[in-house]
Amino acid sequence: MASETIWLLEHAEVTTAAAGFAWGYWTDVTNWDDPPAQFHLNGPFASDSRGTTSLPDREPIPWRLRDVRAGSSYTIETELDGAALLCQWLFEALPDGRTNLRQRIGVAGPKAEQHAESIRQGFGPTLPAGMKRIAAVLAEADAAREGAD
Repeated sequence: MASETIWLLEHAEVTTAAAGFAWGYWTDVTNWDDPPAQFHLNGPFASDSRGTTSLPDREPIPWRLRDVRAGSSYTIETELDGAALLCQWLFEALPDGRTNLRQRIGVAGPKAEQHAESIRQGFGPTLPAGMKRIAAVLAEADAAREGAD
């Protein structure tokens, strides 16, 4: 989408997982656990690769990766009617070895304003708890890896 993005929501959580581990773990879509949704990526975790989100009794929802900057950020773009939903993920290494994990949710396109409120209502109530859960999953997976070494 060529138009300006309207960023609607943002939330950050700090995880004890190191940034390199957090990036590697979270960019493997088989680790995305959000039942009943299932996620599939066709190709490498790179800009323009496409994937789908499958939910029971619904057609798969197609999406594509944009602006993948290995180790630091990526955006998932899902087409809407006349707009695009954007979920940007940022991974920032902190000096103490932890990672600041941030997600921004926005919309772009000619009909962006028409979708803004439903996106706020749909994602706003669950974003903080979801990010907290992901930070904990990353911390647990990193601790289990360190314990196995």
